[in-house]
Amino acid sequence: MQTSPIHEANTLIVGAGPIGLELAVALKQAGVDYVHLEAGQLAHTITWYPKQARFFSSPERIAIAGVQLVTPDQTKATREEYLAYLRGVAQQFDLPINTFEKVTDIKSDRKGGPFQIVSKRGREQRNYLAKHLVLAIGDMHMPRMLHIPGEDLPHVSHYFDEPNMFFGKRLMIVGGRNSAVEAALRCNRAGAHVSLSFRQANFDPTAVKYWLLPEIEALIKHGQITFFPSTRPVRITQDAVELVSTAQPPQPKRTVPADFVLLLTGYVQDTTLFDLAGVRLVGENQAPECDPETMMTNVPNLFIAGTAAAGTQNRFRLFIENCHPHVTKITRAITGHDPAPGLVNPAAKQYGLPES
Repeated sequence: MQTSPIHEANTLIVGAGPIGLELAVALKQAGVDYVHLEAGQLAHTITWYPKQARFFSSPERIAIAGVQLVTPDQTKATREEYLAYLRGVAQQFDLPINTFEKVTDIKSDRKGGPFQIVSKRGREQRNYLAKHLVLAIGDMHMPRMLHIPGEDLPHVSHYFDEPNMFFGKRLMIVGGRNSAVEAALRCNRAGAHVSLSFRQANFDPTAVKYWLLPEIEALIKHGQITFFPSTRPVRITQDAVELVSTAQPPQPKRTVPADFVLLLTGYVQDTTLFDLAGVRLVGENQAPECDPETMMTNVPNLFIAGTAAAGTQNRFRLFIENCHPHVTKITRAITGHDPAPGLVNPAAKQYGLPES
């Protein structure tokens, strides 16, 4: 493996999602010498969203860096529209982003000394030395595994891409939050025979987009989607899913025929970089401990930005729209000054409660 010479910078940002990009713009305009690394492509996690999925938040709430997000029909942005928008922001501000460069090690004296960061890009190992380190790595890195027999079969997936594959087929969807409900509706419209297993008796209105809830309830009521409330899968075979009851008293086990299975039960955060850096994780979500005024962790000069600050979110509290203030706080901590007026989206302050 080739090894590069050490690149020194004032700040190194890891993660090029919306908040990482907004912070990069703020630091660049403040004249900060920074390096920006991203393990995948720009906005990598958003590329996992189903094709043509719409954001929960309105465009003005997820716009970044003072650049207006305009959709053709004045409604919420689709996955494709938002990805194009983020690429445009990166081009407009000429942001240098090292994509497909994964951080593999972080070292420091944990007393405020510089960070030694090692990354890998292709066959090359790269080395950096930075006074400040910002982890804007998001909170959804891998599926929440069920650890049941058959979970690794080829007709089983933890990701919903688009519905065409399921046309005319028996599809079992496991989950009852936003992604599962949206997948059930789209696949039903695309001609799939949809069954839905959810461990709760009813949907949580705070966990499902408000415009989807009436539709899923109506389709279940009229028998167009088969609903198995208070159930969970315990085994998947080539042509069926075995469900057991989560209710009290429990109901008999049942076997539901299925040609395909979507396990849409959420995602968890990869804490590897936090562990390498010595960041303390706290609470049920194992969220990085940080000062809410500066976003600095227990490791001096190491900051957390965006939804990474929430850990693994079982009930979502951090979204793009209420993470914009992180940019102001981190920029102020690094430079001693706030970003230029209008640069950071004021949605969190202007709208109060998040729409998401």
